[in-house]
Amino acid sequence: MTIKEATSVVPATGRGGSRLLPGLLVAAGAAAVGHLVNLRFGAASPLVVAIVLGIVLTACGGNRPWLRPGLRFAATTLLRIGIVLLGLQLVLADVVGLGVGPILVVTLGVAASFLATRRVGRRLGLTADRSLLVATGVAICGASAVAAMNQVGDGEEEDVVTAVAVVTVLGTVSMIVLPALGVLFGLDEALLGLWVGASVHEVGQVVAVGGAVGATALSAAVVVKLFRVLLLAPLVALMALQRRTSGHVRKPPMLPWFVVGFVAAAMLRATGWLPTGVLDLGSVAGTLLLAAAMFALGAAVDLRSVAHGSRTALTAGTVGTVVLSTVTLAGLALTT
Repeated sequence: MTIKEATSVVPATGRGGSRLLPGLLVAAGAAAVGHLVNLRFGAASPLVVAIVLGIVLTACGGNRPWLRPGLRFAATTLLRIGIVLLGLQLVLADVVGLGVGPILVVTLGVAASFLATRRVGRRLGLTADRSLLVATGVAICGASAVAAMNQVGDGEEEDVVTAVAVVTVLGTVSMIVLPALGVLFGLDEALLGLWVGASVHEVGQVVAVGGAVGATALSAAVVVKLFRVLLLAPLVALMALQRRTSGHVRKPPMLPWFVVGFVAAAMLRATGWLPTGVLDLGSVAGTLLLAAAMFALGAAVDLRSVAHGSRTALTAGTVGTVVLSTVTLAGLALTT
């Protein structure tokens, strides 16, 4: 049973927040666990940990009807608020400091990867929604990008979890392969950092690889990765526009409110008005909200259906990852 269906079978007992509280408390606990795991193992995304916990909950028979109103709220409202707060993590001045060349290269790499992943996915038989989510996760920023794109798409929870699984596996492989290739190709630390930020999928994975290479690589990797996160807003807006003009039954808003909020949060940070403590709190709060939402999405998933469709999705994601890595390395080598 999906989260979309769950509220139709929940007894109409309790009022307002009392019906939401059990599911929200469980989701909050899972988000806290994901956050603690991330603090202990930096490359482990709290969103991925949370979604795994949600899958385990349902697989073990723990997803009770009285949890579902709160889980649905987490998977919708909390998710959108978390996306807005994600904008507070962006430092626009650092992104501008990359220069025109690297910005154009990374944008081209993201576009090429997105289009290649979608095209290959459709040719291999993936649904339009699943190929869209895999392409978004590979090209932009992993689990958070997948969740954001699904707010304007029609994907089911299984599509979200499959896409997250694909980008997690490919990001983990990239953590091993890219540094080795950097040594083989003789890349200096700065260029390797730029390439890592342009190619590795999850923010935590980028930080782990960049930190292992060196301080210069870490700084470059994080800035490029944040620019890829920034590209989430126009990509989601473009897909919303396409859905509105191509005859889809469900027409998302021309500019979803959470995309507007995401950009507004990034601009608010750029003003310098917010103290460091507020920015840190917003970052943690955004991560926890997104993790709670991913737990709720995972709890609505049939693990067997995810396993059945993952091989094809992994193939499409691999093609997109190779395209992203190849285009960005070639371009960055020429422009830096």
